[in-house]
Amino acid sequence: MTASKSVFITGGTGYIGSRLIPALQARGHFVRALVRAGSERKLPPNVEHVPGDPLRIDSYTAQIPPSDTFVHLIGTPHPSPAKAKQFQKVDLVSIAVASKAARDAGIGHFVYLSVAQPARLMQAFIAVREQGESLLRESGLPSTFVRPWYVLGPGHRWPYAIVPIYWLLELLPSTRESARRLGLVTLPQMLRALVWAVENPPERIRILDVPAIRRF
Repeated sequence: MTASKSVFITGGTGYIGSRLIPALQARGHFVRALVRAGSERKLPPNVEHVPGDPLRIDSYTAQIPPSDTFVHLIGTPHPSPAKAKQFQKVDLVSIAVASKAARDAGIGHFVYLSVAQPARLMQAFIAVREQGESLLRESGLPSTFVRPWYVLGPGHRWPYAIVPIYWLLELLPSTRESARRLGLVTLPQMLRALVWAVENPPERIRILDVPAIRRF
């Protein structure tokens, strides 16, 4: 039987977060979610909400205990090259705030939703996620970096049309490695990977890349 975790989550109202919270609760974990004032109704039912500003230093640090695990899912929705400034103002600022808050609150394990890398596309997005990973490495927190490329699920189905292209690229020796590293994963695979990460904290730094996520 997996020991119950007390999980503090940011981005709990988002595409993945709103589905991860019930998945964690179903496994017996206690979940508390950071929300801006007025956004409480966007959370799944039966989850404790913590009011705070994810972009302001020390806005919620004192409210993290008694959580032992921090899951950071905040990010610009529908990322594209045109949103480079938002990556800096939202994604990077929020992970800087979160890493400091988690360290100061004595969190034992930090789970960070990063991105597959390296890649020729989405350079600004990848650069910010790399900076986020660097902040966590520097913090000394035991951390798991979950690195999907694109998550297939409700509302995110157009890439199904290129799945056959991925199959072909994975068969060719010259493109096999990059096709696997930047492959597509499903929403259920992501949720299972994140739940597993919460339940199995590493001693230092662990990376779950696309091939690892697919195994879930």
